[in-house]
Amino acid sequence: MSSNYRLNRAYKNAKTVLFDDQSKFIFFSDCHRGDNSFADDFANNRNIYFHALRHYFKEGFQYCELGDGDELWENIEFEDLFEAHKNVYLQMRNFYMGNRLHMIWGNHDMVYKDPALVRKNLASYFDPIDEKDKPLFPELEFHEALILKHRDTGQEIFLLHGHQADWWNYTFWRWGRFLVRVLWKPLQVWGIADPTSPAKNYKELIKVERRIKKWILENNSILTIAGHTHRPRFANPGEIPFFNDGSCVHPRSITGIEISGGEITLIKWHISTKEDGTLQIVRVVLEGPKKLKEYDKKRPSSRSSPT
Repeated sequence: MSSNYRLNRAYKNAKTVLFDDQSKFIFFSDCHRGDNSFADDFANNRNIYFHALRHYFKEGFQYCELGDGDELWENIEFEDLFEAHKNVYLQMRNFYMGNRLHMIWGNHDMVYKDPALVRKNLASYFDPIDEKDKPLFPELEFHEALILKHRDTGQEIFLLHGHQADWWNYTFWRWGRFLVRVLWKPLQVWGIADPTSPAKNYKELIKVERRIKKWILENNSILTIAGHTHRPRFANPGEIPFFNDGSCVHPRSITGIEISGGEITLIKWHISTKEDGTLQIVRVVLEGPKKLKEYDKKRPSSRSSPT
C-alpha cells in the first residue's frame, strides 16, 4: 500500500466541515501529552499551551488537533495523562461543549481509530472531590482527516496528521509503539532520541514532506495542513500549498497555524522576559498572514457537500 493510496483514501473518507471568512480556527498537533514524568516532552510547555488555549477560546476560535495529541506509545492509560494535565483537558472540554473541537488521530494516538476505546477512556472522568464520574467528551469523534470547505467559494483545505506518507509509522505503528515503550522511553530520559521518528531523523522528514507535496501537485494543488514532522512550514502563494503547524514540544515554545478573517498565519507562543524581569507568554507571527483565496485552485470533486 503506497503513501499515495493512503493519502487518497484519507481524503475520500474525510469529514467535511463548512467555514467562511468569519470562521476562526487554530491548528495544533504533536502535543504528545504524557504522564508528567521525565519522558513527558509536553510538560515543559504545558503552561504556554494552556494559556494559548484559553486565549483562543475567549476569541471564539475552533480548536483542531491534527494528531498525536496524546502520547499513547510511551503511556498505556489515558487516566495517567488526564491526571497529569487535567487543566488542559478541561479547557479542551470548553471547546467541546461549544461544538468547537475537531480531533484527528496520528500515529502516537492511532488507537483512537476505535470509537469504543474513545468512549471508554474519554467519555468521563472520576472527580475525587465529589467522588463521582463527570462527563468529559461523551460523544467525541476522532477522524483520520478533515476537509474545511468554504461556504461561498467551495475552496477546500485538507487536514491530516501526515503519517500517511510515512510507511513505518502508519503500517507498523504497533511495532513502533512496542519499541518506544520498551526501549526508547527509558533511553529518552538519558537524551537518546528515537531514530524512527521523522521529527528526530532529517532524512525521514524530507521523504515524508516530498511524498505529501507530490500528492498535493497530483490533486490540483489543494491546500494541505499537516503535522507529524514537527517542522513548521508556510507556503507563499504560487508555491506548493503545503503547510505544517509544527508541534507543541519545541524547546520553550509551541507553534501552530491560525485561520481567521479569510487569512492563514503561522504563529508561535513562547515565554518572553519583560524589562522588569517578569515573565510573560506572548504570541509571535512567524509567517503570514496570507489570503486563503490566493491559494484557491478549483478542484473537480465527486464529494457531496454536507447538508
